[in-house]
Amino acid sequence: MIKEIKARNLNCEKFIAEKTAEIKEMVGDGLAINALSGGVDSSTVTMLGHKALGKKLRTVFIDNGIMREGEPQQVVAFFKKLGVKVEVIDARKEFFAALKGLTDPEEKREAITQTFYKKVFGRLVKESGARYLLQGTILTDVDETVAGIKRQHNVFAQLGIDPKATFGYHILEPLIQLRKDGVRKLGKALGLPAALFQRIPFPGPALAARVIGEATPERIETVRKATVIVEKLLQDRKAFQYMAILHEDRVTGMRDGKRDFGLQIELRCWDSIDARTAKPTRLPYPLLEKLAGEILRKVPGVVSVTYNIATKPPSTIEAI
Repeated sequence: MIKEIKARNLNCEKFIAEKTAEIKEMVGDGLAINALSGGVDSSTVTMLGHKALGKKLRTVFIDNGIMREGEPQQVVAFFKKLGVKVEVIDARKEFFAALKGLTDPEEKREAITQTFYKKVFGRLVKESGARYLLQGTILTDVDETVAGIKRQHNVFAQLGIDPKATFGYHILEPLIQLRKDGVRKLGKALGLPAALFQRIPFPGPALAARVIGEATPERIETVRKATVIVEKLLQDRKAFQYMAILHEDRVTGMRDGKRDFGLQIELRCWDSIDARTAKPTRLPYPLLEKLAGEILRKVPGVVSVTYNIATKPPSTIEAI
């Protein structure tokens, strides 16, 4: 049973001191490695790890081909300013090969998990000699996985999976007692800029979690283009999270006076504190019209744009 530390009770100075000591003791004279995605959790655990280990922590950004536009370059630039060197690992071919032909949400998540931990990290760990992987698993990830809501890609022990036996290395999870609001508070205390610790959440399976059906390079590119528009127009709304989702079914539309079976984008925007419950943000109708208009003009093949108004529960924040 994981003992939760609520954000209001979190003493950041004490937490940082305790966790850096634990990380140092676990890693000892060895080497640890961590994957930085640029999200709140991974950014916070990266700073915590570097505070504990310095040059004994190797930080990598896995370019899996399913991230947002310009993500690798932006993340590397952010952390260069913070004094953290980030290596970019090109693994796009491996991830798309693993996703080929898969449409079931859990099969897609499992393919990403296996490719990430066993293939890509298995290779990196073997090459580097690292025995530990530092990652930003938080309590909400565990709760949703154990409850069977959806399998989070970074949860193992609670499912009876031994990472050392399965993947060949130990996993350290210093943030696992916290939820998102606590991680944001900790990130600020660790010196992250607001652009990082206040960043909207982003799923581990990245844009593959926002494509219903097969996540091909072409379909990922469609939702990536829509994501640019959504994040640009909603960044000042102070919502917890917002996204574009590409549906699998084609819908009837009209283009150039003729019938066109095109694509459908669903928009979601959420008000929440810790992601356990959420309500759709009441966006002004003119803003919804602007979102739809830009997506229809700038994202090839899209003929329909909808807005989700279901709460969590029964809905979830991400589509799959």
